[in-house]
Amino acid sequence: MFKVTPNPPENTGTPAEESLDTATLDREAADRAFAHYFPPTHNKQSKRRKGRLFTVANNIDSEALLANASEDMLSISAIAAKLADDVEGSNRSVALALSRIADGAQLMVERALDHLEELIAARQEAKT
Repeated sequence: MFKVTPNPPENTGTPAEESLDTATLDREAADRAFAHYFPPTHNKQSKRRKGRLFTVANNIDSEALLANASEDMLSISAIAAKLADDVEGSNRSVALALSRIADGAQLMVERALDHLEELIAARQEAKT
């Protein structure tokens, strides 16, 4: 009788598992998976976020920053207080809360500014 398929090849003596280097294959698979899920970061931009509308220049001293922050807090408080006069109910309570939060933050900024001025004065006295 004639067979359509040929006989299987003769056994060469080495099992298929021994002919493969599993350690190398495992390492290569791990490297591919790591590269896929964690691509290289060498072309990353600086730590700045994209779409940032406002930035603060690096060369502005702390005293100027604190003074501006204090003025901004006063403005926020005034806006919230004005809004509280124009609304009623729970919205009034929210506006008054915002005004109080801004007042508290403004007081903290003012205290930091006072400490900074004391530090600057102490440094100037130490130099003389």
